[in-house]
Amino acid sequence: MDDILKEIKQCNVCLPHLVYGVNPVLNGSKKSRIAIIGQAPGRLVHASGVPWKDKSGDRLRKWLGVENSSFYNPDHFAIIPMGFCYPGKGKTGDLPPRSECAPLWHKRLFDSMPELKLILLIGSYAQHYYLGKAKKKTLTETVRHFKEYSPKYFPLPHPSPRNNIWMKKNSWFEKEVLPVLKIEVINGLLI
Repeated sequence: MDDILKEIKQCNVCLPHLVYGVNPVLNGSKKSRIAIIGQAPGRLVHASGVPWKDKSGDRLRKWLGVENSSFYNPDHFAIIPMGFCYPGKGKTGDLPPRSECAPLWHKRLFDSMPELKLILLIGSYAQHYYLGKAKKKTLTETVRHFKEYSPKYFPLPHPSPRNNIWMKKNSWFEKEVLPVLKIEVINGLLI
C-alpha cells in the first residue's frame, strides 16, 4: 500500500489540465476499514494536503459520528477521491474531478485494502462510477434507496454547505439515513 501511495503522490498525468498544479490528496492503509470516495479536493484542501479539512469535512464527520482522530486514522478510513487533485474553478463551483484518476488507481488501491467493510460513495461522480446502472435516475433517489446497495456501498450527497437547499428539501435524509449511516460506520470499524 505504501508503494502505491508513493506512486500516486508522484503522479503528474493530469498536470497539463490543472491550473493549480499537482498535489494528490488521499489517505489509506492496508488496514483501512471504511473507504470514503468523494469528488476531488477543493482549493483549500489542495493547498493544505489534508483531506476533508474544510466545512464539507466538518459536516461529513458529524454525519459519520466520528472525531478527527478516528477520521484521519488511515487504519479506520481510507480517503480516496475520484480525482486526487483540485480540478479548478468552474462557472458554478469546482470543475468535475479529473477522469484519469479512478481508472488508473482505484482498483490497485482497493486490492491493497483487504480489511475494507464499507465504501461511502459521496456525490454523483462516485455513485455513477461505482454503481453504474444500479444507481437511480437522480442522486436523491439513489440516496433514498441506500439500503439497496448494502452491505458494500452507502451512497451519500456531498456534505458541502452548497447543498443546504438539498438538505432542507430532503429532511428525510437526516431522520432516516444518518442514523443508519452512524450504525454502519460503527459496525465497519468494530467488526
